[in-house]
Amino acid sequence: MELFHQFVVWLSETVGHWGYAGIILLMALESSFVPFPSEVVIPPAAYLAASGKMSMALIILSGTFGSLLGAWFNYWISLRFGRPFFDRYGRYFLVSPTALDKADQFFARHGHISTFIGRLLPGIRQYISLPAGLARMNLVVFSLATALGAGLWVVVLALAGYWFGRNEAMVMENMHWFSLGLIAVCALIGLVYWLRWRRRNRQIQ
Repeated sequence: MELFHQFVVWLSETVGHWGYAGIILLMALESSFVPFPSEVVIPPAAYLAASGKMSMALIILSGTFGSLLGAWFNYWISLRFGRPFFDRYGRYFLVSPTALDKADQFFARHGHISTFIGRLLPGIRQYISLPAGLARMNLVVFSLATALGAGLWVVVLALAGYWFGRNEAMVMENMHWFSLGLIAVCALIGLVYWLRWRRRNRQIQ
């Protein structure tokens, strides 16, 4: 906990020195392959906003844009190297061309909601860009869904930092409940989407 406290203090100072560019950079790292928790990036910045040293609106915009940059990187990596790899070696990993085609069809139909929900789920938000790139999901739709999901998550982090300040133990404790709440919201959104999709399909048939 002491090391974590020192890390948070360092992040707070770093964001203070680098400003919004630091938020963009750190959130881009968090949104890519780097195992870097966003929970220790946005809350310290929001604390600075509560102290009148930064703008909350610009913190949210910077955090969302940084997340989008990291997601674009993962998308490009998967698009550039993932599909050719599985086309060539997929049979050795039990990934057939049929499975890839089904993934393409799934993201063509449900990529927007999958990406949006994925950005809100712990342990998934950094990696949802990979199957999207692998399935060649429409980049505009991917970007919009990513920005909405990432933006909502950044807002939650910013509010936590604004309310609890530099008390990182309080932030992390309450982030647990925020995460559970978001999971419940995602489950509800997913259920509503599935029910509407099934009803629409029945009407078409």
